[in-house]
Amino acid sequence: MSQTGSNKDVSHASLPGEPAAHGSAVDTTDNPFADPGLPPHQHRIQDIDERAAKRSERTIALLFVVSMLATVGFIASYVVLPIDKLVYIWPFGHVSALNFALGLTLGVALFCIGAGAVHWARTLMSDVEVADERHPIEATPEVRSKVMEDFRQGAAESGFGRRKLIRNTMFGAMAMVPLSGVVLLRDLGPLPGDKLRHTLWGKGKLLVNQNTNQPLRPEDIPVGSLTFAKPEGLEDDAHDFQTEIAKAALMIVRLQPEDIKDKQELEWSHDGIVAYSRICTHVGCPVTLYEQNTHHVLCPCHQSTFDLSDGARVIFGPAGHALPQLRIGVNQDGYLEALGDFSEPVGPSFWERG
Repeated sequence: MSQTGSNKDVSHASLPGEPAAHGSAVDTTDNPFADPGLPPHQHRIQDIDERAAKRSERTIALLFVVSMLATVGFIASYVVLPIDKLVYIWPFGHVSALNFALGLTLGVALFCIGAGAVHWARTLMSDVEVADERHPIEATPEVRSKVMEDFRQGAAESGFGRRKLIRNTMFGAMAMVPLSGVVLLRDLGPLPGDKLRHTLWGKGKLLVNQNTNQPLRPEDIPVGSLTFAKPEGLEDDAHDFQTEIAKAALMIVRLQPEDIKDKQELEWSHDGIVAYSRICTHVGCPVTLYEQNTHHVLCPCHQSTFDLSDGARVIFGPAGHALPQLRIGVNQDGYLEALGDFSEPVGPSFWERG
């Protein structure tokens, strides 16, 4: 609209304090702070051409479908790709194929949902600007009624109920994306089952000196000595060495048979040689200190003390129970061997300890 002459020559003027109508002009000669009103509404092509609206609808649905396919790709990558496989990706260089595939597919899935929602809002939902007066924070019944009416109107203008293709594909994409998180729960590790109850020790396993890697004979262990042992077949360079030795670490002490007070300890020993778990039953520290005269062993972490002449019971400190004993014997070749596993789970107590 052009003006010739006075600035007061306008198509419409609002009263002071009255909101301006959409697309109207306001006289600002007397009041430079008057509401200038809203610019004329420009209709989008989707508002006047149903074919353009259908194209936008198909584009949005395509984005949601791509999101669903990307989620399927995420799950497939997690299942199929090995964790140690490397691939060359320019410009990143050699990267983990699994990590790259997971990041790419999850990123595409989330991006397509966001892009579809933004495209829906910009092309198909109503974009008419509405001026409204400020109101007190406390909502009156009339305001609440208006809000609900606006909500219903917005839902109707969004086409959510009418455009079923968009609605259904959006539901599909949003329902499938959380599956990515569910699949990742597998990385918490496999269920422990009864792994905490068992070690590598078993009937016939030789007792191997942890320092020399040689099988032990009874004559290798003098009275009053402390020897650390591991099960036969567990090599120091094995990938699972730390995991297995944390359960199977063994200490061997030779006592005079008459000094052994516990009946089961005596039955499970050989000529005064007793074998106990080296893992403290408090928090799992290695028990390393031995007092020859008292037959006590001490954990250096929190000073839990165990009496090896009396079933390795706790006589001091925070440990909750005795060290588990390993029953031993001698095979036909004269080497010390285990006659089974430990009497109970080694290390600190856990919820299934029996």
